[in-house]
Amino acid sequence: MYEYEIYRSTSAELIRRAAAERELGRARRARRAARRTGRQDPEGKVRQGDRGRFAPAA
Repeated sequence: MYEYEIYRSTSAELIRRAAAERELGRARRARRAARRTGRQDPEGKVRQGDRGRFAPAA
């Protein structure tokens, strides 16, 4: 009986941890989406004026 209680306790703790990780992921995605909508650019920004950064192709 003791082993079963340990198993249930461990299982409950793992379930709580997984739920917390899922919630963190949701919060990260929500923050990322909020940043994107604030810029009015869902795809991200492409830099146009920085041509001198790489050498020209041959």
